[in-house]
Amino acid sequence: MDCLFCKIIAGDIPSAKVYEDEMVYAFRDIAPMAPVHVLIVPKCHMASVDEVNGDNSTYISRIFEVIPQIAAAADLKDGYRVVTNCGEHGCQSVKHLHFHLLGGKQLSEEMA
Repeated sequence: MDCLFCKIIAGDIPSAKVYEDEMVYAFRDIAPMAPVHVLIVPKCHMASVDEVNGDNSTYISRIFEVIPQIAAAADLKDGYRVVTNCGEHGCQSVKHLHFHLLGGKQLSEEMA
């Protein structure tokens, strides 16, 4: 598979890892949009949120279990945002489901 994030998870492409367990890998975004910008990905390949189902939803559950830990480790005590993009109109640039954890400053209320 020629997936950028699968190669990062496998260690074939270097990343600034901030968290890893058997189901989840998290690393700093190379083009941060906030002082803290971490990408959190399931270790099993899913192209987007459209592929979440009963067989793989435990990966998504695990991601949301570890997000507070990653946020606490980044000292995001004043809050943060978690976002995922889906498809072309959603501006998904890498076709591996991932969540953006953004914080470290007052974020804009605008989402569009």
